[in-house]
Amino acid sequence: MTTTAALAVLRLGTRRSALARAQAETVAARLRAAGQPVELVAVHTEGDRLADRALRDLGGSGVFVADLRARLLAGEVDVVVHSLKDLPTADVAGLELAAVPPRENPRDAVVSRGGLPLLALPPGATVGTGSPRREAQLRHVRPDLDVRPIRGNVDTRLRKVADGEFDAVVVAAAGLARLGRIAEASEILDPAVMLPAPGQGALAVECRAADLGEDERLAALMSGLDDPATRAAVTAERSVLAALQAGCSAPVAALAEVQADGRLRLEAAVIAPTGTAVVRDSLTGAVEEAVDLGRRLATRLLAHGAAPILADQRGRTTTHAPDNPGRYGDDERTGQRQ
Repeated sequence: MTTTAALAVLRLGTRRSALARAQAETVAARLRAAGQPVELVAVHTEGDRLADRALRDLGGSGVFVADLRARLLAGEVDVVVHSLKDLPTADVAGLELAAVPPRENPRDAVVSRGGLPLLALPPGATVGTGSPRREAQLRHVRPDLDVRPIRGNVDTRLRKVADGEFDAVVVAAAGLARLGRIAEASEILDPAVMLPAPGQGALAVECRAADLGEDERLAALMSGLDDPATRAAVTAERSVLAALQAGCSAPVAALAEVQADGRLRLEAAVIAPTGTAVVRDSLTGAVEEAVDLGRRLATRLLAHGAAPILADQRGRTTTHAPDNPGRYGDDERTGQRQ
């Protein structure tokens, strides 16, 4: 990498989708404001190439980050931006999560014909989602709905509602906001109704570890992007996911927030795909103990009945396991991102 001390153009890798580029541009704008020239480099990932297949058949959400990481390790780009919920929980040698910018709204949103909120949708209404986590919670809250799988980008999903193919879809509020379409949301769902995915609404900026160690200007730029409260929250959420060893089809949800008193509150849930069983719990602790907080909450969830739900999901998805599971990791499962 050419040193950033000379203000060389920083090559920022991103997926090609409109949402991914919008996310990358938020990071690029902050870097440019700090005086750093930035060039976006669009990468077509395996997840994009197999967009017609359900994520549970692709081997996990790592399909959306593996190609970006490969470009980064090869020196073809200098930094990459991911949706943080796409990142497998296992570390990758040579790479570092250099910055976690301030989080967008982590909640899920309903977009429906007629602007109806979730509880007002008529029985039998067709609701689209590519996320087992959302599907399971929808079935729990509204077992009378016809929940169907859906793929495609945000625009494609919203168009299917407008065209009458679906009565509603559930997507991440953050995705709508970053695309300037949040006004189209019929409802932003309370986490008490639908708990978000670990890391939802947050971005991850990855760099090569060696570059951060050798380039003081790059390290300073990344430090300027990082939001400690967001990093602590997503660290706790991802710690739950890692401790549960949840697979790509396991409906696991988690949300952490730094409270007014400076302590970190973490809530997580494991939901049976049918929605008939939900194991949910929360813990509060010091921000500095984010990793341990996640591990302790995962232990409580397992003790309270999450273990058989997860075991059942592992059995159901054995035939969908990736050829190289270490490549994709075991992170969250939400179909087309956002």
